[in-house]
Amino acid sequence: MSYAQTSASHARKPRHRASGKGRYTPAARRPVEQSRGGWAEEQLTPAPTTNLPSFAELGLSAPLMRALTEAGITEPFPIQAATLPDALAGRDVLGRAQTGSGKTLAFGLALLARLADGTPKPKHPRGLILVPTRELAMQVSDVLMPLAKAMGLWCRTAVGGMSFPRQAEALKRGVDLLIATPGRLSDHVRQGTCDLSEVAFTAIDEADQMADMGFLPQVRAIMDLVDPNGQRMLFSATLDGDVDQLIRAYLHDPVAHSVSPATASIDTMEHHVLLVSNADKQAVVTEMAAREGRTILFVRTKHHVDRLTEKLRAAGVNAGALHGGKTQGARTRVLADFKEGRIPVLVATDVAARGIHVDNVSLVVHVDPPADPKDYLHRAGRTARAGESGTVVTVVTYDQRRTVRRLTDQAGVRPENTKVHPGHVELARITGAREPSGIPVVDQPRPAAARRPSGPGRGFRREGGRDHARGRERNRDNSRDRDRGREWGRTGSDHGRGEVRGVRRGRAYQG
Repeated sequence: MSYAQTSASHARKPRHRASGKGRYTPAARRPVEQSRGGWAEEQLTPAPTTNLPSFAELGLSAPLMRALTEAGITEPFPIQAATLPDALAGRDVLGRAQTGSGKTLAFGLALLARLADGTPKPKHPRGLILVPTRELAMQVSDVLMPLAKAMGLWCRTAVGGMSFPRQAEALKRGVDLLIATPGRLSDHVRQGTCDLSEVAFTAIDEADQMADMGFLPQVRAIMDLVDPNGQRMLFSATLDGDVDQLIRAYLHDPVAHSVSPATASIDTMEHHVLLVSNADKQAVVTEMAAREGRTILFVRTKHHVDRLTEKLRAAGVNAGALHGGKTQGARTRVLADFKEGRIPVLVATDVAARGIHVDNVSLVVHVDPPADPKDYLHRAGRTARAGESGTVVTVVTYDQRRTVRRLTDQAGVRPENTKVHPGHVELARITGAREPSGIPVVDQPRPAAARRPSGPGRGFRREGGRDHARGRERNRDNSRDRDRGREWGRTGSDHGRGEVRGVRRGRAYQG
């Protein structure tokens, strides 16, 4: 069955589902026997938190061990210690873990170890990681690319907003592990630049966000094209609803592990609700943004992101904007500036709420309250990652109190409620807020990137290539002058002067 056929079949609801006569199971694989309500807590094996085995005891190869040591990774996180033995043994693995728990290496190390033997064919990747967003794909690539290189494996990405021909060329050369978003991978399959029939190892990350973003029809179509007898791993913050249906359809007798309940961690996070008036809200947010340290401000719409960023920069706060309406290049630059400390404040929609790992984010602010408990948890997950501590603040106006109280209860959070106003001592105590400088932030010009030499000189030494390029430019100038000289000769008495000028300049260079 082609991709178009499988995609259309998953997008169309069968009659028996609508009539309630039976449960629709599109995949041919044997479903897991689970209740329709999802996975109960007792069906998940808790990940160990103490006396964790070393990577060597987990069975990783020597090249992987060396690469991990060079990257400064010496001890596994609980989700890695729990899932790696089963994944390395070839079992289908199901993991429930919040963002920041280390699950990227949990499935990444297993995939690299399983791919150690073998050579990829053109357009036929051997392993696949599906992620919901471009940002998460780039983060996973940053983590796994050095490890893959140490093992002699080719790891590449296929995401939207980046050059399709370059991705197609990389696939044509052969890829061991492909990190992709569902939309762009679907495009490659339709265009014939990627064949998934030899994908024997598949991992789906942030499956609940895939469901929330409406990607499950594409995910199902993709999963129907990979090797039906291959190994599958799925990691998600929740395992109910559509995610449960995905598990039933494509994971065979999975081993299920959980690193923590599906609620926010209260051990490493401080949760606060700041009650403000509508008139004071902007000033309070600006003072929090003017604090020292990395801060992420979450709002609901991309237009609000742009407006808030402009106001903050006008008040003297160096802030950057991140949302889905920006080009991939702009998003990459803003994230790089934030990670490297050039911009201490990031204003973002929920596009950044998952998968973006930035060290030392000490404050997350819900400028607009999140839409549901899942969004609260994933926004909050930008701080207190990997055992660090952090503060999560929700800015609430008086008309939003009841909605936010219900939302935090569902998220398993008991925040401290405080009434604040600009300059309030409690605002400074909780968040480190301070008065902004009031001096507008002006963008500094970026240094121009060095241009690569073109033409045959590209393979020479840098200076030689540059001289070669200059020579080609001079030849073009000489040709133009000779043409002008002939043209002048046709139009009047300047023939001799023009012809001599063109030929003389050409001979000067050639001689």
